Amino acid sequence: MPYESLGEFLAELQDNGELVRIAAQVDSALELAAITDRVIKSSSDGGPALLFEHVKNTTIPVVTNLLGNRRRLCRCLGVRSLEEVSQNLHQRLQADSSGGWLDSLRLGSSSSGLGKWAPKLVKTAACQQVVRMGRDVNLWDLPVPRSWPDESHPVVTSGQLVLNHPVTGANEYCQVPLVVTGPQELGWYDDTGRQSALLKMSVEANRNLPVSISLGGDPVIGLTTAFAELIDARLFAGALRGSSLEVVRCRTNELEVPAGAEIIIEGYIDAAGAKSTMPLSLARGNGRYMHCELPLIQVTAVTHRANPVFPAIIAAGPPSEESWRGQAGDRMRLPFLQRLLPEVVDIHQPLSSAGRNLLFVSIRKTADHQARRILHALWGMESFGQTKLIVIVDADQDLHREEQVWFTVGTHACPRRDFIFSDGLARDDDYTPLSPSLASRVGIDATRKQPREIDHAWPETLMMSDEMAARVRDRWGEYGLEASMNGNHGH
Repeated sequence: MPYESLGEFLAELQDNGELVRIAAQVDSALELAAITDRVIKSSSDGGPALLFEHVKNTTIPVVTNLLGNRRRLCRCLGVRSLEEVSQNLHQRLQADSSGGWLDSLRLGSSSSGLGKWAPKLVKTAACQQVVRMGRDVNLWDLPVPRSWPDESHPVVTSGQLVLNHPVTGANEYCQVPLVVTGPQELGWYDDTGRQSALLKMSVEANRNLPVSISLGGDPVIGLTTAFAELIDARLFAGALRGSSLEVVRCRTNELEVPAGAEIIIEGYIDAAGAKSTMPLSLARGNGRYMHCELPLIQVTAVTHRANPVFPAIIAAGPPSEESWRGQAGDRMRLPFLQRLLPEVVDIHQPLSSAGRNLLFVSIRKTADHQARRILHALWGMESFGQTKLIVIVDADQDLHREEQVWFTVGTHACPRRDFIFSDGLARDDDYTPLSPSLASRVGIDATRKQPREIDHAWPETLMMSDEMAARVRDRWGEYGLEASMNGNHGH
């Protein structure tokens, strides 16, 4: 079901025992993050969502670990299992028979099978119940967390940015860390380079680049910006919700933001290209501090609900909320990837990958050296272009049994032949690059080899016969093993 607000989602979590309210006063500088990180890492399933009701020096409560386990991700997406997300998207994409489905999605065309989920513009919205503009803006009033000791400033981690392409005029979406550097100023960290290219275009055209940031609203919105290179994010959100997203025009620029958001920050990046250098925790990917040179957003307005809640994603090494969000991302990305590469059966980024460093892929292998072609196709995509290690296995492998994948690597791959190295663009937050701009990547072909790929016959897979497996299954109750396998060893 679609959620009209973050509050509606929180109320449902409360009713289902998935939300813990913390009444004690908590400091947004470090203490809030330390509590959240401990809760996540002390639980096998990610722990509950946390609502900090009394945050020091502010009247605005903070929610963390909002989508930090599989149950809440499924609730947010309106499914019983994450696998249903892929199935639902397959069905909705098949509704478009024009053949130009990808272009339709990018443009939000009504001729697309998903076009009916295009956002709807409204005149008034809850996210503009309170409006502060110009000198009345003070970002220090917001309970933005500081997550780690060496961070010099608080960091907004869950804001969805919208900006207007300076050449095409199309909307662009992203979710990147935003550092609060002053009462009316944010530093923007772009870890993909996609938005940096837009900034460069604006500087060259001597035009300010309007930017708006939304926080809160239907939590599904925060899961769609990762696919912005493929899909209009607001259209995608509507398709996932099964209901068009309502948007409202900002007060100080022409950008449109989710009407049901909790808080909106409006501003622009000056064409003069002012920048600031500061330490930023990039624990999502590498658990290290980096000193980054950040373009500055000049804030022109902050609007919010009468009683807003500030959502925060605590940047930390896995397991973390970002790790769990990556699990949903795999399921959403798969149908689009299969349209481009039909032989792909499944993909999986383990929690340990931090959503960027490691990817498992299974394929239906029908040709010699097919895994190599898939590897280079994946590295050619923005989503996977900076993935350090990609493992390719056959279609019958269960990618979610990670020990099975690594067993297959150990038995199927010859390091000299099947480890494929490639160089690509380095991430700013990668402290292991070959050079400041060049990174190394490796793919492992752990598929069974075709006759022309090796000079000997590939052995058959070791497995029990169907006859013996059926006999054991039929006689299982006779063996007296149930008590032992249920943990009762007769003590």
